[in-house]
Amino acid sequence: MNVLFLGTGAGVPSKQRNVSSLALELLEERGAVWLFDCGEGTQHQILHTSLKLRKIEKIFITHMHGDHIFGLPGLLGSRSFQGAEDPLTIYGPKGITQFVKAALAHSQTHLRYPIEVIEGEGGIVFEDEQFIVEAILLEHGLPSYGYRVMEKDKPGTLMADKLMAAGIKPGPAYQELKDGGTLETEEGKVIHGSDFLGPPKKGKIISICGDTRSCPQLSKLAEDADLLIHEATFGEEDEKLAYEYYHSTTIQAAALAKQCRVKQLVLTHISARYQGDQVGALLNEAGKIYSNTIIAEDLLRLEIK
Repeated sequence: MNVLFLGTGAGVPSKQRNVSSLALELLEERGAVWLFDCGEGTQHQILHTSLKLRKIEKIFITHMHGDHIFGLPGLLGSRSFQGAEDPLTIYGPKGITQFVKAALAHSQTHLRYPIEVIEGEGGIVFEDEQFIVEAILLEHGLPSYGYRVMEKDKPGTLMADKLMAAGIKPGPAYQELKDGGTLETEEGKVIHGSDFLGPPKKGKIISICGDTRSCPQLSKLAEDADLLIHEATFGEEDEKLAYEYYHSTTIQAAALAKQCRVKQLVLTHISARYQGDQVGALLNEAGKIYSNTIIAEDLLRLEIK
């Protein structure tokens, strides 16, 4: 499971950073990619990676500001042009349906694949046997959501040595037992797979913060996350400005990570006002509060451990 940062800048693109987008690569888990936000130029960024548009299964939009959605119509069209036929689902706040429909209709873009757009106001927006995704309303100039991606616990390791000691030879039956099945031996003894599994493997939690100023709801989003991706539009000295513009500072993000027992914090949505050594200064001030912090750069690929 990896996170690929496609755009880490705030507001407008710069030579160093494109506007907001990141990909959660779930290739081993489900052979798919989930995209979070799709600012202008996102598909150009993808050209510099191994990511394939047809692999994008879901797109989660945090809010309707242009630097988070203006790349969406072009990406949808290119996905079709490249021959994708698998369905695509877009999740987002009120207005995302109208935006997508209008952009496709007025540009006469015809998609070869089915598309579903789901508008919500928070809560569980997706769940299957592998994942739960919860949207949490934050505080911004318009409705902005953070997404908490929770991987469900996986069965523990099959104890093959214990099975062999019980007279069960390696073969297809091992997979059946690992999946929780049972089998009967030649002697008539019933073997339950659950008796031969180690402790369950705890699923990962990835918390992706949309644009927001510091608010109580962030604690629910970030609690015990393996990875917290948090906007840090401003440095410590601009806390008043961050509040006025509904954004966060480096130290607010770091304090949240510490408070919520996050394993790793990644700062993104960096203002173009910070260049060169100034970016290092942002990292230093956050690191004084929470040491396991990095600042994302465009095209950074990060393994979630």
